Amino acid sequence: MAHRLDESTEWLETDALGGFASGTAIGVRTRRYHALLTAAAKPPTDRVAHLKGLDAWIETPDGVVGLSTQRYLTGHEAPDGVRHLVSFSHEPWPTWRWRLPSGLIVEHELFLRHGSPLLAMAWRVIGAAPFARLTVRPLLGATDIHALRREGDDFDFSVHAASPACVRWRPAHDHAPVFAATSNGAYAHDPVWYRGLLYTEERARGFDHAEDLGSPGRFRWDLAEGDAVLLVSAGEAPETSALAPGSPTDRFCALRRAESARRAAFASPLHRAADAYIVQRGAGRTVIAGYPWFGDWGRDTFISIRGLLLATGRWSEARDVLCQWGGALSEGMLPNRFTDRGDTPEFNSVDASLWFVIAAGEYLSGADRWGAQSGPDRDIERAMLSIVRAYHDGTRYAIRADTDGLLSCGEPGQQLTWMDARAYGAEVTPRIGKPVEVQALWINALAFAARVERRWGPVRDRAIESFRARFWNESRGALFDVVDADHRKGANDPTIRPNQIFAVGGLPVALLEGPRARAVVESVERHLLTPVGLRSLAPTEPGYRPRYEGGPNERDGAYHQGTVWPWLIGSFVEAWVRVRGSTPHAARCASERFLAPLIEHLSEGGLGHVSEIFDAEPPRMPRGCPFQAWSTAELLRVQTLIDRIIGDAPRHASERAPEAAPTIFG
Repeated sequence: MAHRLDESTEWLETDALGGFASGTAIGVRTRRYHALLTAAAKPPTDRVAHLKGLDAWIETPDGVVGLSTQRYLTGHEAPDGVRHLVSFSHEPWPTWRWRLPSGLIVEHELFLRHGSPLLAMAWRVIGAAPFARLTVRPLLGATDIHALRREGDDFDFSVHAASPACVRWRPAHDHAPVFAATSNGAYAHDPVWYRGLLYTEERARGFDHAEDLGSPGRFRWDLAEGDAVLLVSAGEAPETSALAPGSPTDRFCALRRAESARRAAFASPLHRAADAYIVQRGAGRTVIAGYPWFGDWGRDTFISIRGLLLATGRWSEARDVLCQWGGALSEGMLPNRFTDRGDTPEFNSVDASLWFVIAAGEYLSGADRWGAQSGPDRDIERAMLSIVRAYHDGTRYAIRADTDGLLSCGEPGQQLTWMDARAYGAEVTPRIGKPVEVQALWINALAFAARVERRWGPVRDRAIESFRARFWNESRGALFDVVDADHRKGANDPTIRPNQIFAVGGLPVALLEGPRARAVVESVERHLLTPVGLRSLAPTEPGYRPRYEGGPNERDGAYHQGTVWPWLIGSFVEAWVRVRGSTPHAARCASERFLAPLIEHLSEGGLGHVSEIFDAEPPRMPRGCPFQAWSTAELLRVQTLIDRIIGDAPRHASERAPEAAPTIFG
């Protein structure tokens, strides 16, 4: 599929180790994170942007034509590759085509090899060409993923020739070397600096936005004699890489065939997109929360594996992820985050551990694995029970079951729920007390624990009873967002937020039924629903922010104050269908009304994936991370659920539309 040639359209390639390649459809880098080869030195952490980009041009009898485009602080762009670009497609991997003034068509494709930091690239002329000489300059960064290179930094242009067409660079000695190989071209050493490169997305987000990149030399090919191939690898070249003995051209063709077959084996492009987030951590697996800047986060991981792995039947990999994280248990809590440059975990989340219990419970239920006597499944079960016991008895951050059976949590200076933004040094939505979605997670965790230890059954029942008595807000026909706010008995927060939807959908045990469940869904639909997800705050509430823009503090202040989160659409759709009896007709209506816009979004923004967030008001620009794990995962999870409900049931002309009025997108 060809896509609009727009710098807001971004593509992604991943290597299953935490490394990636990313950029825009037009080939202009707009973020510091855009790079053709970013590799994880300690998967999935210590990520280094080795190859930031290329400068490329082609000589023909009619003159020299640029294929690439660099954007500079001076305001100009060079070369003029964008002017000649006629198409871009990201399926099965990024492929560009340029039409030269002479009418000649040049095609360029690239992909990452699955399981190693190896970038494979090729250029070719479509049709016959009497003479077409391609020149490509690699632009090396050799910086931490979040850093920007400066000319004054220590940078080594030295090259070590392994063969006439294979070179080795190590521009920064504290990072791995970079190898480049070609069997049908030639390398000429010619060091130069590209100064003052401009990244417009960084500037718009209020960050440093200029970089200098070093180019040690150039590769040249005559495309009239055949395709140009360039293979780039980070670290010591693996024995099966294109840099092992043999022709890089032959190896490119073999890699291309293998990658094509691997990608074609997925059930759909969305299933293949989901695979991008499953990466190696040590001997196990984890989930990258989003590309290009997030690492692996506990909350995101446990929410995401329900769609990425459980809904798709990838049980073994789900177990690997759960075991990897379960081994990090401390005081009955799992980390919310592993740092990007090391293994020191952070435990500042009340819901991450509860989401682990939900994901683990669904995994164990998937094949009735409960009560295993040994092995990884038993370890997962023990971790679940340890969390429930610690939360019940008390652990960090005043997390403890209260006498009413509900879970209390929070201390000043901490933001423990998923609404965890800070702006100007303070928590935007601290939500201290008993947040509504935390109770839904807690009660579901108790339900799973009761399958192993009966004593949790009465605790669950008491918590459900208290929830139904204490969270219903009769005046608004909805649920309070927090009860006992700031640990003050009877102080309830009536703010209309999407968190209440988890009492009706998105979790195995619904806490409400009948008219109240229907009222909650209708309240969320009326105040919070947009075509691309749920607003984080109703427009009628104080502090509502319609746009996620500006510098870091401005954006963080809007993060949960109206900004739309597409990951919430999964729970909303599940609740919407559930209160209508989970009939095939309700499922079809939900698919057409609520999922179709997000599926359409897959062809814009981060291609094939769902963005992290959107503006709360039209035109609802996609914002934040363009490739977000839980956004993509929840679309896949709920789509799988909808398909299962619909099944092969025929659509009868006599079926009536649901009783609710047509969906209102506020």
